[in-house]
Amino acid sequence: MLKRYQVLLPDWLEDYLKWGVNQYGVSFSEIIRLEICISVLAMIEEMHPEYKPNLTLKEIMSTVRSYDKTKFTKDDMNRFASLVYFETRKAIEYRTSKATKK
Repeated sequence: MLKRYQVLLPDWLEDYLKWGVNQYGVSFSEIIRLEICISVLAMIEEMHPEYKPNLTLKEIMSTVRSYDKTKFTKDDMNRFASLVYFETRKAIEYRTSKATKK
């Protein structure tokens, strides 16, 4: 379920996100969700080295670096985004379960 939030962004961050929209062919909302999820995954990997996600930051970056609009279809992008969202959700569940045990 998606919820609507208002977020204030400085111009430089808006410019970067708009660049990502043009570069990867996703919506503004989608690029924000992906960027948040990727940063959450990176943070949890760093905070909990014992947690081993099925999708690492290194693998995400490899996919992003190899991105080519002529070879990477909209379906490919949707599959990639779905995988990032799924792995982020699992990582968040791991992190919150660890925090509640303390």
